Amino acid sequence: MRLGVDDTDGPDGGCTTHLLTELIALGRSAQLDVVGEPNLVRLNPNVPWKTRGNAALSVTLGHGSGDPREVGEVGGTPVLAFARGRPPTSVERDRFAEDAWALVRAQSSTAANTDPALVIAEGPLPESLYDRAVTGVVDPRVVDAELRAAGAWFRTSNSTRGLVGAAAAVAWRGRRRTWELISYRSAGAAGRRTVDAESVRDAARREPDLFLCHDPRTRRLLVAPHTACPILYGLRSRSAEGALRAREWVRSEPVGRWMLFRTNQGTGDHLRAHPTLPLGPFTPAKLRGIVVGLPTVLRGGHVGLRLDSAGVRVECRVFEPTKALPAVARELRDGDEVDLWGGTGPDPTFRVEGIHVRRLAPRATRRIAPVCGSCARRARSLGTARGYRCPSCRRRWPPEAATLRGVPSGIARGTYHPTPSARRHLAPLGPEPR
Repeated sequence: MRLGVDDTDGPDGGCTTHLLTELIALGRSAQLDVVGEPNLVRLNPNVPWKTRGNAALSVTLGHGSGDPREVGEVGGTPVLAFARGRPPTSVERDRFAEDAWALVRAQSSTAANTDPALVIAEGPLPESLYDRAVTGVVDPRVVDAELRAAGAWFRTSNSTRGLVGAAAAVAWRGRRRTWELISYRSAGAAGRRTVDAESVRDAARREPDLFLCHDPRTRRLLVAPHTACPILYGLRSRSAEGALRAREWVRSEPVGRWMLFRTNQGTGDHLRAHPTLPLGPFTPAKLRGIVVGLPTVLRGGHVGLRLDSAGVRVECRVFEPTKALPAVARELRDGDEVDLWGGTGPDPTFRVEGIHVRRLAPRATRRIAPVCGSCARRARSLGTARGYRCPSCRRRWPPEAATLRGVPSGIARGTYHPTPSARRHLAPLGPEPR
């Protein structure tokens, strides 16, 4: 039984990841085990109606078999995950579904723009439900029809927008994946979180699989949120084992519960190469093209670029908060070949979130006067096309005696990412996105 939930948190609080731990506890009370791993699935980061990180959650519940492993702790009891299992009976499923929906409604944020949704499917859902939700804008009515066709059980409150994420989380196959171990505050904890920054930096040094724990440029700690939610800290890792090891090294206020999630963070799944241009609103993509003209430095330190991508002119913006990227963009020149990834907002301007310099066009050259062999002094120019003369012995050289030297570029071929605190959850970790 595959369960997906989305759109339960808002600006006034709530947390969908915490709600999933409650649903897992509800399943445990119904004698249902976790089969596989709980999933935290980030969706299109450009949509305007997202709340915070635009994440949906899913988990498979059933009657586990084989040797389990610990993936969390809720209510002082370990959460065990089984690699295999058999589905619950129809009676068990129906009873759990109604209880789960009551829990979702009770623990969802009261914000007016929150649209909670719960999806329960007996079998896998079409992977296209995930692909469309992470790369574009999806009509909830289309998802509603597909869920009905698949025989899935679902409930919504307010609008049906939450169906998109809940269904996508169930449909995600995890072909590219990372992990995040989230620790939660104790019940009743409030005010400023206490997480020792140096212990987090030490964990990142000791465990190479961790990523985006802190920002060396700004000294900002990236594992702890600053919102009204129950999360204490989250450790992102390329491996499940790395996150579990690192948890033991972080010093913080008491942890009330924790859960290890399989995620699509850091995968670049939202980026599609060679998209159809021009891009529609709120569309993430990876563009390949040639820089046209010189960059424009805009007010506030932002940089404007023009890109010729497959014959289509695309206006691009590189924003100052990304820190590292504007410095690179300012050095680009007409004819440079680059890959840019990012996305559009409500207008067609492409907001750049990463740059891969594939080839640098020849830069300007300058003439270097010859050095006199007798005086060891560099000759001086006599004017345009008049050659050079030694200032000591007065020896002369023709114009062609000068050597040509290219003006060096301030950048090299390679990949440039934003400063860590400005990176999106889905931003690719590798040298460049696929």
